[in-house]
Amino acid sequence: MNSLNPGAYLSRLNIDVMRFGLEAITGLLERFGSPQNDYFTLLIGGTNGKGSTAAMTASILREAGFRTGLYTSPHLTDVRERIVLDGKKIPGRDLGRILSEIQAKAAEPVSYFEALTAAAFIYFQRARADIAVMEVGLGGRLDATNVCRPLVSIITNIGLEHTAYLGHALTAVAGEKAGIIKQKGVCITGVTQRKVADHLASVCRREKARLYRLGKDFEMIRQKDGTLDYYGLNRRISSLRIALAGRHQLANAALALAALEIVERNGLKITDEAIRAGLRKTRWEARMEILCARPVFLLDGAHNPSGVRALCRALQEIFFCRRLILIFAVLSDKDYRSMLQKIAPLAAVTILPPLPTGRAVPPERLACLLKETGFKAVVAGTVDEAVSLALGMAEEEDMICALGSLYLAGEVKQSFHQMNSCGKASRATKSEK
Repeated sequence: MNSLNPGAYLSRLNIDVMRFGLEAITGLLERFGSPQNDYFTLLIGGTNGKGSTAAMTASILREAGFRTGLYTSPHLTDVRERIVLDGKKIPGRDLGRILSEIQAKAAEPVSYFEALTAAAFIYFQRARADIAVMEVGLGGRLDATNVCRPLVSIITNIGLEHTAYLGHALTAVAGEKAGIIKQKGVCITGVTQRKVADHLASVCRREKARLYRLGKDFEMIRQKDGTLDYYGLNRRISSLRIALAGRHQLANAALALAALEIVERNGLKITDEAIRAGLRKTRWEARMEILCARPVFLLDGAHNPSGVRALCRALQEIFFCRRLILIFAVLSDKDYRSMLQKIAPLAAVTILPPLPTGRAVPPERLACLLKETGFKAVVAGTVDEAVSLALGMAEEEDMICALGSLYLAGEVKQSFHQMNSCGKASRATKSEK
């Protein structure tokens, strides 16, 4: 493999294939000296909010002066987005070299996700990270990230998702996600369902781990002036502001701050100033991200019913428009009927493009579903066409919102930037009406 081209090896690994189990990645990392044990880690699982919580946590740690790794998935436009150190993507040369070593040392074939997870652990060790914030890919118990021993295991929230892999009951999903709780470790969670909370408490008792719950042991309260007050495990901070939009980000921020209180107990000092700056400077793409202002073009990674519910709340509380135009695409393992039931009533029209993966629901099926329930739908041949159609339909006081899958978010982002670079986006809003 060309060590300067990370795509050469990754292109031969099927991104849609998921393998559960820690044997392969544990054995692989042992051949590299188990790098995941050479620095502190935080492990973040849950149904929604993992990425935002991870981004806020990493931003604060950077502001506190620590060399901070951040591993997330999936990526939008560049695979290097998944492995970030101090806010900068892993250099292509470094990723290519590490993947070449992984290919040479692997005793058995590894999956796409396992290869990148191993590459992250190796890169953070070689770059002398002080701490790494790791986002779980799917589930928890058998996810490749779960080979580390974190200072804190964060479980943001739990809903029904990936039921073919995680089970059809909330307690079954909770059991898989609770697999990241370590013996004599610490778990921070934002779960609200009583049965789920009881299940996490039971796991913590079995593992002799400490459990801290949002709303019970710590909380974040919004004041009338829009600032936030954090009432934590051992500290209180007032007049905070967070950069990420949406009421749901209050919970994510609270989880990040509670986790960092545990980090401090392990000798890493984090000042109030670092917390204020870190929350204020957090950037997280495709989370209520505004691509342009007139018309407002909103890009959001909502990909399950609870994510769509949070987006709908934001559309009604934060964003105001004359008419809403949706661009929607979704993977077949999601509850897309429930997603559309929540957001389609808010829209004048829903544009449905295909996605470049066999896991996606065909847009024609989504169009039939919408039309059967009385909503207007338009099938687009490509994501580029969907973006162009939306921009052509929208007046300045309207809003375009793309959602349903992070695959879609990446495609929309590329399409929108390409159109802007050659002036097509501005021409569409003027000439296609």
